[in-house]
Amino acid sequence: MSVTSQAVPLSDPTRHYGERIAAIEPGGVEPIPLDERHGSPLSLVWTWASPNMEFATVAVGILGVLAFGLTFWQSVAAIVVGTLLGCITHGVLSAWGPREGLCQMVLSRTAFGYLGNHLPAGLNALTAGIGWFAVNSISGALALHALTKIPTELSLAVVVAAQLVVAFFGHNLVHTFERYAFPVLSAIFVVAAIIVLSKAHPGAPAFTKGEPPTLGGFLITVGAAFGYAAGWNPYASDYTRYLRPDTPRLSVALCAGAGVFVSCVLLEVAGSAVVTAGQTAVDPGSFTALLPAWIGKLTLLAVCLGAVAANVLNVYSGAMSFLALGLRLPLRQARAAVAMLFGAIGFIVASFGLKNAGQNYEDFLLIIAYWIAPWLGVVLVDRFMRRGHSITALTQDKRFQNLAGPVAMAIGAIVSVWLFSNQTKYLAPIPKAYPKVGDLTAEVGFGLSAALYFIVRTASGKNIPSR
Repeated sequence: MSVTSQAVPLSDPTRHYGERIAAIEPGGVEPIPLDERHGSPLSLVWTWASPNMEFATVAVGILGVLAFGLTFWQSVAAIVVGTLLGCITHGVLSAWGPREGLCQMVLSRTAFGYLGNHLPAGLNALTAGIGWFAVNSISGALALHALTKIPTELSLAVVVAAQLVVAFFGHNLVHTFERYAFPVLSAIFVVAAIIVLSKAHPGAPAFTKGEPPTLGGFLITVGAAFGYAAGWNPYASDYTRYLRPDTPRLSVALCAGAGVFVSCVLLEVAGSAVVTAGQTAVDPGSFTALLPAWIGKLTLLAVCLGAVAANVLNVYSGAMSFLALGLRLPLRQARAAVAMLFGAIGFIVASFGLKNAGQNYEDFLLIIAYWIAPWLGVVLVDRFMRRGHSITALTQDKRFQNLAGPVAMAIGAIVSVWLFSNQTKYLAPIPKAYPKVGDLTAEVGFGLSAALYFIVRTASGKNIPSR
């Protein structure tokens, strides 16, 4: 079937959603009908910039200097490299949404098969709907606590409630919320970043107790920055699938990638500056301590708002990934119901993570990259091998299996973690014997999984779709 002959269904008049903002988005992960398509690529700039305007982004830069032992400029270089890599893949994946009108974890079925896709979809449901949701809820709660002095547990409940309201209504309200949050968050964080950078000491020595910074620290920071930016990759087409099929792919890719890149680099560089200015804690107070009182309060408010902006995407896409497992729920608002469930679980997880948030976040950033990189290697090679063909029917076929995908991803992830992981919980043989190599888990996982998938598909003669 050629690309131009692809059929996209028309919608059921009884479930018309269109551009309505206050309506609850119906259905689950079905292809978006042609007469429901709307929006423009420009909306992706704020949809992806607003969620990064929060303290979790700043914390990546803090860790580069404080935990990974880099100088300011070394941290900046690692941040740019890692973020750019994650944003390139994000743009590519975002461009896949308009053609098929499908969310990212349903598109993933071509590389993994219907059942095999449970591996990445299940992992993304956990890391997005629960993991990232908990991480960002914690930063928002700590900011609200610092601003109002109300108990952190109550602050957490307030932040989670706000997030769930937006995620419950779905796609249109998510985009609208990010649009109106964008100018507020941008104005506050740009001013705050300029002030912090003006107080920084870029020439300050690294936090390495007299030892020079290592290549390992640089690579770990690259991995952390990549993990943060690429953490959005499994959601990419979730927010482009309502665009019309003829929307220019390059515009989609550039707007989505730029939204992530600019916001991440700005705040992560500011985070690195925080440490050179004398702050050594991974919490919102370390950032606002360098600001005038009134800007500090506005920034705490922005941190809280940014956490909400991030988590409405996390819980929304977590619910989409859960539904991509193929579960049939007897509800017209199945996605909305699952979003509420994930929010409740994420609240419980976040309540246990309020203590020791800095170390937990450092580990979480790297673990995210451990599974996303092998998944990326498989889906990118699969789409390259299927170029020029429609895949919509294949994604809906429950009989379709492709064991090459889950096997390549599993082998790539297991081998790379076993040999290269550099975590507080597990130090692999290679970084243990050669500390200067840092953490190459994501890079090895991506390359190994991509190569294995290509070899298996080519050897089996299944390098093009059968339908």
